Amino acid sequence: MTLAVCFVVTPNVLLLDYAGPAEAMRMAAEAGADLTVATCAPVPTLATSMGVTLSGLAPLPESLPDNALVIVAGNAREELDYARPEAQQVVDWLARQRGRALRLASICSGALLLARAGWLDARPCTTHHALLEMLRDSAPGARVMDDRVFVDDGQVVTSAGITTGIDLALYLIEHHFGPELAARVARRLVMYARRGPNDPQLSPWLAHRNHLHPVVHKVQDAITRDPARRWTLDELAALAHVGPRHLTRLFSRHAGIGIVAYQQSLRIARARQLLADPALSMERVAEQCGFASARDFRRVWAMHVDASPRAHRSTH
Repeated sequence: MTLAVCFVVTPNVLLLDYAGPAEAMRMAAEAGADLTVATCAPVPTLATSMGVTLSGLAPLPESLPDNALVIVAGNAREELDYARPEAQQVVDWLARQRGRALRLASICSGALLLARAGWLDARPCTTHHALLEMLRDSAPGARVMDDRVFVDDGQVVTSAGITTGIDLALYLIEHHFGPELAARVARRLVMYARRGPNDPQLSPWLAHRNHLHPVVHKVQDAITRDPARRWTLDELAALAHVGPRHLTRLFSRHAGIGIVAYQQSLRIARARQLLADPALSMERVAEQCGFASARDFRRVWAMHVDASPRAHRSTH
């Protein structure tokens, strides 16, 4: 099913809040993601934070397809911009979408519009560090979280804003279309791992990709597409058109991890997903992740996760 992505902007929109994530989504579509991108606003033309004008904007839709993704961009001067009637139109429109089978996301001060529309009540959320108190005032019932790049509540995702909107876009692309496509978009953006130690755990599918070496990326792409495959060093080296020893050196130098350890981290990430299905035995999980046995799976799992697979399953 095609994912309808609707960016919502208001007058004096912070241009990078909108342009960065929108370009990431456009690149995802070019890379094969089944999605459409539209930019909607309460007026057909509006000024941005840079003084340039956005025109040809679609009106706020009366209806959206189920499971559409609505992304609300932030503004440059929140107190002035959100006192404008156009911002109130967006708040009213967002309020009318409550109860619909949609996914909402906000970038920077866009969270304030979600808050005023009632979307953040009783939800964990975040925004730009300079706006946290304003968000708390706008949504007294929300659980506003500091020092987070973004917070995913399930239906609503809020981000700290500006360049972190691209982190959010990559996260959403990975969620809807898989890690391999998200990694391809990240590589095209020349942006991979910008999250800090206090942020949500970096996805293993995007980790170790903050480099520019095409040979290493080619090998990582192959492993990401099929982490359960029993890749040999000779197969990967032939794929990359380099010798096995040279590939080993290149991978360690640029990815900061060995080839085997990299593949094992992806297998463990896959195992985390499969353990959510109680119908799958440990043996079946091990098999689908490419481990030779359940014992081998548990040994590698213990290197990455403190709790046992069974304990992890019972708490997730």
